[in-house]
Amino acid sequence: MSAWIRMIQDEEADDQLKVMLDLARTPHGTVDNVMRVHSLRPNTMKGHVVLYRACLHDGANTVPMWLQEVISSYVSTLNNCHYSYANHWANARHLIGDDARADLIEAALQARSPSDAFEGAELAALTYAEKLTHSPGSMEEADVTALKSAGWGDGEILEINQIVGYFNYANRLLNGLGVTTQGDVVGYYSSD
Repeated sequence: MSAWIRMIQDEEADDQLKVMLDLARTPHGTVDNVMRVHSLRPNTMKGHVVLYRACLHDGANTVPMWLQEVISSYVSTLNNCHYSYANHWANARHLIGDDARADLIEAALQARSPSDAFEGAELAALTYAEKLTHSPGSMEEADVTALKSAGWGDGEILEINQIVGYFNYANRLLNGLGVTTQGDVVGYYSSD
């Protein structure tokens, strides 16, 4: 079982769901469980797909893609979301392209100590992500000012904010419904 609720398979889908499943297909031609878990409510699947792609795969984003994936992985680590971590750390590792550097970063994320692998603007982004994940009600203007002081522009700050917000949503969806990677192709760049 790959979730605690029923997920409709392609062959059982009605016309509306087929349209949403096609929208949600990965480059591998599959529909990951993170999207399929919405199959009982296709409109939430549509909203999820659109939000995900806007936050993480939009060509207008200027935060480096590898860092977007590291932020995603860190939020997922903080939330103990094994599903998102498996997928997005695989992506980050691929994009980092240096196994020794990736090992150092992964150890820092798992230790919840990003300062072991980062400094400057990258560390500021991860510090912001941690606070927004753990203490959203205590956020203040100084948290954004710290990002600006580290060199992030307002548009990039919005990107970082949206990635953090999205993964807090997705992690709760996945953890709350017991969604696993069973049957998924893990990682966007997987060649399997």
